[in-house]
Amino acid sequence: MIIGNRTFDTKKHTYIMGIMNITPDSFSDGGKYNQKDLALEHAQKLVSEGADILDIGGESTRPGHAQITAKEEIERVLPIIESLKKEFDVPLSIDTYKSQVAEEALKAGVHLINDIWGLKYDDKMAGLVAKYNVPICLMHNCLNIQYERFISDVIGGLMDSVELAFEAGIDQDKIILDPGVGFAKSYENNLQIVKHLQEFTKLEFPILLGTSRKSMIGLTLDLPFEEREEGTLVTTVMAVMAGCAFVRVHDVEKNKRAIQMTEAIIKGN
Repeated sequence: MIIGNRTFDTKKHTYIMGIMNITPDSFSDGGKYNQKDLALEHAQKLVSEGADILDIGGESTRPGHAQITAKEEIERVLPIIESLKKEFDVPLSIDTYKSQVAEEALKAGVHLINDIWGLKYDDKMAGLVAKYNVPICLMHNCLNIQYERFISDVIGGLMDSVELAFEAGIDQDKIILDPGVGFAKSYENNLQIVKHLQEFTKLEFPILLGTSRKSMIGLTLDLPFEEREEGTLVTTVMAVMAGCAFVRVHDVEKNKRAIQMTEAIIKGN
């Protein structure tokens, strides 16, 4: 898969998407990096520690978050994107489900769209992605959390998003899937996702796992978000073992080491 000017071997390696929340209210790091100089400093840290992609988000999507307008979201992320393009030669992702935000980000040079609604929120998003011919990460999300057969239902929801992508003319080699840990799922559901990751990696698409510091870890270990690093590392190891192509994390350095160690064991080096 090509993202920006980089080729990702999604069948043989697990890559790191570093999280950049340009928000005042994200659950883990809200308010820390929503000024340009602080954001650039944080980006430098993520890149130096080995982030393969930087994922920029201008609206918190934590449970109970307050939705903001597309205009406000654009005002938050655009200056950061423009600065990152000048400073770093690393693929950039925009974490948004609004086509207006996505288009402004793409015009500014973003290489990947990360849509937490898997093209189901904004009916203009799929056509926009096809027009710009960029990769998209389709996450599972839904309003109705009454599942009949949970894993099968999540896969079915992801395939509905894939169908929307195909109908708009998005090529298969431009699609990443994310089972959506923490979105429209119970604590037990989230554990099931990680336990059954191989059901997702059997699909004909690269899989991204995003568990970093999430409530699943906090509830299991009874820890606040700033102490959930070890729990996150366990899920990263499981992602590598299941063949996931990407993990989306806050703490790049330690997750990169965990990936390196796990891959060495799997390959027998």
